[in-house]
Order: sequence, then structure tokens, then C-alpha cells
Amino acid sequence: MIVRRIALTMCILSSVSGCALGPVHPQTDLSLPPSVNAVASTAPITPVSGPSQTIVAGSPVAKDWWNAFGNTELNALVELALRHNNDIQTADAALRQAAELGRAANGAKLPTLDLSYQAQRARVSNALATPLFDPNQTLYTLHTTQVTVGYALDVFGGVKSKVASARAAAEVQRNHFEAARTTVIANVVLAVIQTGSLKAQVMAVTQSIASNAELLTLMRRRQQLGSVGASDVATQETALASAEGALPPLQRALAHQHAVIAALTGVAPGNPLPPIPDLAAMALPQSLPVSLPADLVRQRPDVQAAEAQMRGAGADVGTAIAARLPAFQLSATAGGVATDFAQMFATGNPFWTLIGGITQPLFHGGALRHQQRAAEAALDGAKAQYRASVLQAFVDVSDALNGLRTDGDALDAANRASDAAGRTLHFVRRQLELGDVGTLTVLNASAANAQASLQLIQARAARLSDSVALFQAMGGDWQSRSANTGEK
Repeated sequence: MIVRRIALTMCILSSVSGCALGPVHPQTDLSLPPSVNAVASTAPITPVSGPSQTIVAGSPVAKDWWNAFGNTELNALVELALRHNNDIQTADAALRQAAELGRAANGAKLPTLDLSYQAQRARVSNALATPLFDPNQTLYTLHTTQVTVGYALDVFGGVKSKVASARAAAEVQRNHFEAARTTVIANVVLAVIQTGSLKAQVMAVTQSIASNAELLTLMRRRQQLGSVGASDVATQETALASAEGALPPLQRALAHQHAVIAALTGVAPGNPLPPIPDLAAMALPQSLPVSLPADLVRQRPDVQAAEAQMRGAGADVGTAIAARLPAFQLSATAGGVATDFAQMFATGNPFWTLIGGITQPLFHGGALRHQQRAAEAALDGAKAQYRASVLQAFVDVSDALNGLRTDGDALDAANRASDAAGRTLHFVRRQLELGDVGTLTVLNASAANAQASLQLIQARAARLSDSVALFQAMGGDWQSRSANTGEK
């Protein structure tokens, strides 16, 4: 009965919760850019060559946005990375850890309840006082059972602030998990695009080597006819060797991209990989969503992580302030003691105590004051970090949009250059066969054709890569994250 009364009293007191002293929702000034309609035209990106793209202002990013590239092999690689990528698994473990720590911190708001039992076997001297009823009994066993209840009254919100800080830390980790997931998806798609680009460049250089070899054969044939000298042949041999020298770096870069894809999908380089699509097999997304500035702030995981970090820093300020104020502590014990285990709660054997205490810090060498100032400085830093994250989000979107528009112009120029260089090389080859062209003209035409081919491949890859950059700058499939927030 006594234990029940004490527990009831503690439960009533536990409902008394103080107000947090620190800023619950810290505010910071933000410099938002104009609406997307003012910073980027929503007119379609329509290069002379290549597919067009439409920028849709205010449109959400689709779940599984990588499907917009229209390749099942790419989709399979992304799904494989989502299941086995180690960065995602690391972020997931950190998220689960932070969530459990937040739940553990929440337990400090409730009373503590402990049960203990102690058995003591003792022998006392007849000459000394004995706690037993029979003074002639010197050997006895003492059984003690007690329940201890403790509760710290959170009058000034110190515990509440600690709980808020722990929850903010869990929110930071949740957004870090989402950022890691978005980054891994983008890196997989970019690695596939880069792999396709390098494969196409290897093929282009291989064709250039074959073309230079044919030109060298023609040069040697003309040398036999006396139309050109040994220096002309040596010059073409140099051109062939230069073309051959361009191949190993591309092959090395291609092997590196295969290793990158292997690591992203959670396997060691050298293991068999699923099929990797060619550059030509990936479609350019026709519709590109661009969020309004205010929406972008809400959906970018790095910005949301910085915002949660700022809230956690504000809660830490409240904790530091509360540490300088009086602390109220209640505790109670109830139990029984007897030499017979069954008689511990018999009449006369139960006992109880109820203690209330107040502690006011008086002198700690200035430590508490400086800890508060340190927490306030950390809050200022978190505010600055939040503003920096927001500005970086706007920079990323701006870079992606500008890149997409200039990519179209670059692709037009690369297409025209490739067509012109191909025609020029064809004409020069015919003139060389007829003996009506100089060596320098042949070399220039061959080099220009090889360079134009590589630039065209790189321009096509750039449009795909900058489309990925825009999806990533928007925060990835943030709507899916919002719907699944309760899963973690």
C-alpha cells in the first residue's frame, strides 16, 4: 500500500514539466532567390541536334527518377546499389543508433523505479548489542527487500532540452541517410554514363588508329611511287603512334569506372558485374522538374539536416541555462527487513523513506557560464551552416540549369564539327589517293576528325550528366522520403 502511494505521488509529479529555456525553433535570415521563372526560362531546351528537354517549374521529382533515362540495365544497377551499398548501410546504422539514443533520452522525463533484494549472513558478539529480538542468538540471516523511486523535477526544462537535442540528432541522421541514398543513386547513374562515354571514346580512338594506319599505308605506297619522301612517312608514323598513345589512358579510366560501379554495388573490383548500358542506350529525360526556392529548402536532405542541427544547438543552449538554475530531486524507498524471508512485510517490519532535495550551483569556477556561452556560439555556428547549406542548394540548381542550357549549344557545335571533320577527312583521303594533297593537310584532317569525335561523345554525356545533377540538386525522390518518414 505504501509503495503504491509513493508511486502514485511520483507519477503525479512526473506530469509537471518545465518550459525549455533555449530557443525551441531558432530563426535565421535567409536570402531566397527569385522564383525559378525569373532565374531560368521554362522554355524547352531545343538544340539543333539531339532531343529537346522541358523545364517544368514547381513540378515534384518523381519517385525512382532514374527511370527517366529509359534503360532497364541502369535501373537494375541502381536497385542493386540500394540493397548492397556500404555507405547507405553505414548511414542506416547511424540512423538507427541515433533513433535509439533519442528514445533513451526520452526516458529521463519519467521517474526511475528499482527493485533490490539483499541477504546478509552475520555473526555478532554476545558482548555487543544485537538487532535481533533474542539477544542470545549471535548467528543470523537478515533479508531486506526495497523499492526505490527517484524523480528529477524538470522545473526549468533541462531534461526537456536534452530530449529535444537527442531528437534533433536523430533527425540529422535521418537526413544524412537520405542524402547518402540520393548521392549513391546519382553516383551510380553518373558512373554508368561515364562508363558509356569512355566505351564510346575507346571505340572512336580505335577507329582513329585504324584510319591513321590506312593513311600510313597510303603514304608508304606514295613513297614507293616517289610522290612523297621519307619525312612524310615518318610524320604519319608519328601521328599513328600519338593516336595509339591516346588509347591506354581511356582504357585505364574505363577500368576505373568498372571498379567504381563495383564498389557502389557492394562488391570488390574484379567481380562480375551486371550488364552496363552503352551511352546510346540511355535516353535523355524529356521533362525536368525544378522546385520553387521555398520548396527546395524543405526537400533537400542536407538543408533539412542543417536545420535539425540548428534546432539541436538551440536545445543545447536551454540545457546549459538550466544547469545554472536550481535542481529539484525527489526520491523514495519502501521495503521490508526480517530474519525470515516470509516475514519481511509482516507487521512492524516494513519501512519507507521520502526525501526531497534542492541543489543550487553556487561556484563552479565559471564552468557553467562558459558552457552556456559555448552552446550559444555553437548555435550561431549552426545558423551559419544552415544558411550556407541553403545557398549551396541554390548554387547547385543554378549550375545544373545553366549547364543544361549550355550543353545544348555545345552539342550543336560538336555535331557540326564532327560532320565537317568527317567530310574533310573523306575528301582528304580521296585527294591523297590521287596524289593531290600534302602531308600537313592529311595530318590536320585526321587529328581534327579524331578530336571532333571525342568532343561529340563528351557533349552527349554532358547532357545526361547535367540532367542527373539537376535531379540530385532537387533532393532526389523527396516525396517518397516524406511518405516513408515513419519507417525509420
